[in-house]
Amino acid sequence: MAAIRSWSPTGPYDLGRNLGVLRRGPGDPAYRVTPDGSVWRASRTPAGPGTIRLTPGGGGVSAEAWGPGAQWLLDGLPALLGGDDDPAAFTPRHRLVHEAHRRNPGLRLIRTGLVLESLIPSILEQKVTSDEAYRAWRLLLSRHGEPAPGPAPGPGGPDERMRVMPSARGWALIPSWEWHRAGVDGKRSAAIVRAARAAARIEETTGMDPAAAAARLQAVPGVGPWTAAETLQRSHGAPDAVTVGDLHLPRIIGYSLTGAHRTDDATMLELLTPYEGQRHRATRLILLRGSAPPRRAPRYAVNDIRGL
Repeated sequence: MAAIRSWSPTGPYDLGRNLGVLRRGPGDPAYRVTPDGSVWRASRTPAGPGTIRLTPGGGGVSAEAWGPGAQWLLDGLPALLGGDDDPAAFTPRHRLVHEAHRRNPGLRLIRTGLVLESLIPSILEQKVTSDEAYRAWRLLLSRHGEPAPGPAPGPGGPDERMRVMPSARGWALIPSWEWHRAGVDGKRSAAIVRAARAAARIEETTGMDPAAAAARLQAVPGVGPWTAAETLQRSHGAPDAVTVGDLHLPRIIGYSLTGAHRTDDATMLELLTPYEGQRHRATRLILLRGSAPPRRAPRYAVNDIRGL
């Protein structure tokens, strides 16, 4: 039997856009959107595996949850949906940002409270294309995760079950040939194993402010500022966590705000200075309305190690 809870936001709300940052590609085994607009998520909570279905309607969001982690998921429902976020703290300083803010009044920064759940796929996304990272996540969950509790549909159709990611111990025990089969090089797999072995310390960061949490995450070899920011944006709803070290983001920010074709991290941070404390939110809005400069170099090459 499902546990049930509802939540009503104050003002406009965009469920799909807000939770979409948790989706790791169109075939994510832990995330699915059904035709009625419901969002399904399968998570490994401190209480165990859980599945939650979130359905918009009537000015709010209704939630049903299954599995040992059901109550934990429902207890964290407001934070997951952005109830802890304060969009009123943001003031647009550029015309493009003002327009994006006006057109997206339902944007909220969500907080999952699950750090390893965001850290591991962020490590998989280091220095590779999105398609490579999404494929690795999909294969690893399919082979080493477990079926999601409840009536959760799979990302490929009603006959395909969703999957809950492995436990920390499960991640640490994945053999080297399975990482290779998923196209994950030794550097990224080693970082994931180290993070899994430090899972208890990592999950403690949910009670820390984002700066302290970032410092603890980066104490794990193989976790740098880029990975820490990508994680904290989801696990903590950190409004100021800027993704530094990204291949494309500085160019998009620079071109959108100034028309410059070449922008590095230092210049990007300078451009975002007026949004100190809210730089991640500003970045989200710029990505919604901005554009990248015309491509002048080859696309990032796919580095498939499976045949090596």
